[in-house]
Amino acid sequence: MRVSRWLVVAGVMLTVVSGQAAATQASTATTSTQLNSQQQKMKECAQEGKAKGLKGEERKTFMSSCLSSKGMSQEDINKQQQKMKTCNADAKTKSLKGADYKAFMKTCLSASG
Repeated sequence: MRVSRWLVVAGVMLTVVSGQAAATQASTATTSTQLNSQQQKMKECAQEGKAKGLKGEERKTFMSSCLSSKGMSQEDINKQQQKMKTCNADAKTKSLKGADYKAFMKTCLSASG
């Protein structure tokens, strides 16, 4: 059950990161876009994990060590996971699904704090 929950969290996180990158790129057609440092670290680690074909607990362990080695502390990872849990719970309370759910999660996860 923990692995499934983590996979959902990781999937949402990757969706948000890629969605933010796409939205940023679309809004700045004349300038090149750059991901913030955390997004860049996550993108690099996710690509590396995908290239290695990692899944489940192996991927979770890899992502944790990869993000730590790239300067993202375990505390930052835990904060992001907690934020995702909170946003997901809020979306569930509001019975959001599909595009409404994605839009809500994007806004919720990108909110500062």
